[in-house]
Amino acid sequence: MHVGAVQTTAGPDPVANRKAAATLVDEAAGAGAQLVVLPEYFSVAGSPAHLREHAESLDGPTVAWGSALAQRHQIHLLAGSFPERPEGGVADDRLFNTSCLIGPAGRVEAVYRKVHLFDAALDEATVQESATIAPGAQLVVAPVGPAAADGLPPVVVGLSVCYDLRFPEPYRIMALMGATVLVVPAAFTAATGPAHWELLLRARAVENGVWVIGCGQVGVLPPGMPPCHGHTMVVDPWGTVVAERTEPSPGVVLAEASMAQVARVRSQLPVLAHRRPEAYRWPDDIRRGTVGGDG
Repeated sequence: MHVGAVQTTAGPDPVANRKAAATLVDEAAGAGAQLVVLPEYFSVAGSPAHLREHAESLDGPTVAWGSALAQRHQIHLLAGSFPERPEGGVADDRLFNTSCLIGPAGRVEAVYRKVHLFDAALDEATVQESATIAPGAQLVVAPVGPAAADGLPPVVVGLSVCYDLRFPEPYRIMALMGATVLVVPAAFTAATGPAHWELLLRARAVENGVWVIGCGQVGVLPPGMPPCHGHTMVVDPWGTVVAERTEPSPGVVLAEASMAQVARVRSQLPVLAHRRPEAYRWPDDIRRGTVGGDG
């Protein structure tokens, strides 16, 4: 499957952001991409108050924009993430950080709400995403494209967002649920990105024998968000970065995500088959007495 990853520098104006993103989606689709991935908060960036002001429902303008774009190009479009105000709200009035996979017919085929929230004390600033965003509670995988052929695994996308990347458990679970491509739309900070971004993307790929698409915001965002690392990249199941945007500017990264390579790597290094879950004990389970402490 031909894939495209779009790197943006989002501003405070959703209309302008969607217009800029559409130009890059057009470029990716025009180059043959069948799956195009946008970064976290591609449609609006700014302070918590600004995100609240521009939060939308799933039938709001950002999803409608993505639906029209996917249908026009006959692609799968991963609308990286946007601030969602769910129907009926949540109990504490927080939003969700929501990613939508939209199919060629313009229908939303999967919805993922960011599970792990970025509460961190960096040298440059303290960030507390959980003050504005409520955590999601479900992992999501979705088939993309035609059914598998010639004994190859199907293209199944596992959804995640930014800070999720630091937690290996959901990616392993999604691989066991059938994911062969993991997408990581992000606004990874310039403070942590040089040391951690590529390292973690490659680790998730190697651990699970999957393709990983890491799609980042880049540069200086509006006040309320830290500067972002960018370096949008596609990593193959062997852990090789096969395509990357090193320029600190918006643009498109293109690659061919071969399912034959997934099959080959998983045959050579069958780590998923070699798992021994009967030997694994979570410390929390032992403390709660839900498993025997002596294994």
